Amino acid sequence: MSIYDSKQWLDDIDEVSAVIPELSELEGCSVMITGAAGLILSAAVDILVRYNETHKGKIRILAAGRWIEEMTGRFGSICDKDYFEFVKYDAVRNDNVIEAHADYVIHGASNAFPSLVMSEPVETMMSNFTGMNFLLDYAREHGTKRLLYISSSEVYGRKESTEPFREGEYGFIDQLDPRNSYSVSKRAAETLCASYAHEYGIESVIVRPGHIYGPTASPQDNRVSSAFAYNAARGEDIIMKSDGSQLRSYCYCLDCASAILKVLIKGENLHAYNISNPDSIISIKEMAQLLAEAGGVQLIRENASAEEKKSFNPMSNSSLESVSLEGLGWHGLFDAPRGLGHTVDILKEII
Repeated sequence: MSIYDSKQWLDDIDEVSAVIPELSELEGCSVMITGAAGLILSAAVDILVRYNETHKGKIRILAAGRWIEEMTGRFGSICDKDYFEFVKYDAVRNDNVIEAHADYVIHGASNAFPSLVMSEPVETMMSNFTGMNFLLDYAREHGTKRLLYISSSEVYGRKESTEPFREGEYGFIDQLDPRNSYSVSKRAAETLCASYAHEYGIESVIVRPGHIYGPTASPQDNRVSSAFAYNAARGEDIIMKSDGSQLRSYCYCLDCASAILKVLIKGENLHAYNISNPDSIISIKEMAQLLAEAGGVQLIRENASAEEKKSFNPMSNSSLESVSLEGLGWHGLFDAPRGLGHTVDILKEII
């Protein structure tokens, strides 16, 4: 069953679309989105598709990814629309050839699965950095108006307090820990954006999402919010392998997607924006409990193995302040109970 068969999903798209009136500024433009079939950006594509289906003016969508099968599996008949085009792109490779012109680029292709980061730290680092390098060169050659880079809350590193991170506030990252191949290369890619702006005048904006969840997650996604949501939707008890005290900024995928589109259009050049719903800064245990309640299952605590612990996010607090984003007129519509509840309800319909 397709996610588009879920009335709840379509209603959620309409709700967030109403708070991005700036989308009209993209009419007649082409937007290339890397990682278009993923958790976050497939939701952004759905918002753009909904806009096209309800407005005379169209936004051309260049959905970039490794496999056409991945796009057709996620978007179905939308792939046949005149305004939709598949673009072959692999962030791991440095020999991509993209002939299509994009007025805007949203770069979200990245390996973010913790287990894969640990098993392929080299590929994680190289794809984050060389993938960014390729797209900045593309923007330079094609006269792209603006590039938006999806970074991560992991760039902030560790901090002792429970106060949310503000943009410009950075903690410690152990660069000799291969688990940090993700966070270190995300930091480096941000600096590469700033360097291209300084040397070549390429306009870019950066967003740093917190922990994003939603029914757009793949069943193979082993991040805890995704794995736990599928457990709850299947009626399986949730097994939590930590004490769950780690503090996170959780955000529903459509809220995150609306923030990305808002920053793309209204964000200040070379500025980084945290994406965080202030109503959803909770612990992993609280997140798991909300999912368990939504699915009518039990939350069970077990000890993690030494191997499992290697892939854990080392940040005890990765909560984010969202003042800069809210200054653009954005606000989250889905607090944790509502967003997590909708996630389980929609997954129950489609899996």
